[in-house]
Amino acid sequence: MRILVTGGAGFIGGHLAEAFARDGHDVVALDNFEPFYDVGLKERNVEAGRRAAADGDGSYELVRGDVREADLVDEQVGDADVIFHQAAQAGVRTSVEEPQKVNEINVSGTLNVLEAARDSDTERVVVASSSSVYGKPEYLPYDEDHPNTPVSPYGASKVAQEQYTRVYNEVYGLPTVALRYFTVYGPRMRPNMAISNFVSRCLNGEPPVVYGDGTQTRDFTYVGDVVRANRALLDTDAADGEAMNVGSTDNIEIRTLAEEIRDQLAPDLELEYAERNDADSEHTHADISKADELVGYEPTTTIREGVERFTDWYRENRDWYEPLVRNS
Repeated sequence: MRILVTGGAGFIGGHLAEAFARDGHDVVALDNFEPFYDVGLKERNVEAGRRAAADGDGSYELVRGDVREADLVDEQVGDADVIFHQAAQAGVRTSVEEPQKVNEINVSGTLNVLEAARDSDTERVVVASSSSVYGKPEYLPYDEDHPNTPVSPYGASKVAQEQYTRVYNEVYGLPTVALRYFTVYGPRMRPNMAISNFVSRCLNGEPPVVYGDGTQTRDFTYVGDVVRANRALLDTDAADGEAMNVGSTDNIEIRTLAEEIRDQLAPDLELEYAERNDADSEHTHADISKADELVGYEPTTTIREGVERFTDWYRENRDWYEPLVRNS
């Protein structure tokens, strides 16, 4: 099967491209190498995809380009059987500073993908959404019927992206699925994320820095579980037209997470606290029963297991990864 992964040199897109190439598929990774963080990390994702293809029966091709380029998107989509649309301008805080750019990439870029797929023989478009669509919780865990009241331009762009995805299914009959990711982490994660910073600071004898009072909670999802959720959509059409949560087995307070990482790596350190950004959600927690029912999604990695795996990976790759974290 020929698979197009937009944002294929990014964190989640890179893991998807690697997994699909290892599974024997012909993978095209489309990425514009936006320097939101050090692009050297994206080069590592590309290397992983190429190694996976070399180790298996699949192939891997990198195309440097932007989903805002409609002609390029038309060309790449036209050759794909399935599209995993991961390309996005990430970062809640970045979206507060540059809301128009976020809209251009996340909304207009998605429209380019959907429109190209509508005019092709594409079998399915899987779109990466986010728990940011929910915003302020009226209840937890979030199920897919929870109101969407995002608290950032990033969250608003994901709501718009999801609605276009649904409309292209309903109006044009294009098989589409939107997956609402909940704070994905793991090897080769973005260097400016909480877990990577907690681990880095502890390994270097520096106190973990918690933004706010630390009572905010997150549903952290290990990247391997996210890959399994996406992989399941190669084999079923049960979820077409749907939006589904892709979360973990539980949620955890940020303060507790920092303490657990500290206790494992540098128990003598005290936590430090800094001012919190108002655009950050207070709490996230996924009800994953819909994804379980439709595609058999069952996360297998707890936050404690996932952090241990990430820490082991960090140590093994410290020589090149740590400078990215320290400079983020």
